[in-house]
Amino acid sequence: MNVLSIQSHVVYGYAGNKSATFPMQLLGVDVWALNTVQFSNHTQYGKWKGMVMPKEQIGEIVQGIDEIGALSQCNAVLSGYIGSAEQVEEIVNAARFVKSKNPNAIYLCDPVMGHPDKGCIVADGVKEGLINLAMAEADIITPNLVELRELTGLKVENFEQAIEAVKVILSKGPKKVLVKHLSRVGKDPSQFEMLLANSEGIWHISRPLHPFDKEPVGVGDLTAGLFLANLLNGKSDLEAFEHTANAVNDVMETTYKLGCYELRTIAARELIVKPNSCYKTVKIV
Repeated sequence: MNVLSIQSHVVYGYAGNKSATFPMQLLGVDVWALNTVQFSNHTQYGKWKGMVMPKEQIGEIVQGIDEIGALSQCNAVLSGYIGSAEQVEEIVNAARFVKSKNPNAIYLCDPVMGHPDKGCIVADGVKEGLINLAMAEADIITPNLVELRELTGLKVENFEQAIEAVKVILSKGPKKVLVKHLSRVGKDPSQFEMLLANSEGIWHISRPLHPFDKEPVGVGDLTAGLFLANLLNGKSDLEAFEHTANAVNDVMETTYKLGCYELRTIAARELIVKPNSCYKTVKIV
């Protein structure tokens, strides 16, 4: 299986393609990494160097892959951190182009919109592009709480409202919604909670919330990548959801035990393939 992964790249640390590529490869998926930006490090350090890639590069690279006859081998497009508003349309066009070559291909949109309180900076216009263009094109979308609110225009102040927001997104085009982190609207503030919704229902999973002094970055990128890789490997939605939650938990536990800020995906490589954790989903609706 092959994934065209269009998101950020950091030279130091783990975020975007740097966070998602290796774990997907561990699950046997070949990753075609196309970088929207190349930065020295992720933006939550408060300073970084590097550049946003020209929007034209996205279409040109996809065209180049097609011209050697390989684009029909692409099974999925994954998009994450986007460097400019203009890139959103290029990514949507890329997903459409891939689907024209392989009608069975799917598009997972991880709608990274930024989190100013945490120092996650996203360019002006990206949020609007994700809402107005990408959401309707996505087969799967993976928001966190902030993004869930933005995508739906709802306040989402409690668990019940989160359920309603997920239903709203399903009505707008995506066939699957994975809420990467319910944060303060979860059932238990001491736990890290996620939701998965599809046409058959909505499921909840809960795992430990590790007490980091400073939360690692790239967890959402890791989550989206693993969920997609599991689906491509033939797992059911629930199997993919559970494996993703458990593998990410083991990465977080490894990172915490090592006292690190950057994710320790290499140290946890065996656990990504075969997690020790075994948390189970519970059907909500």
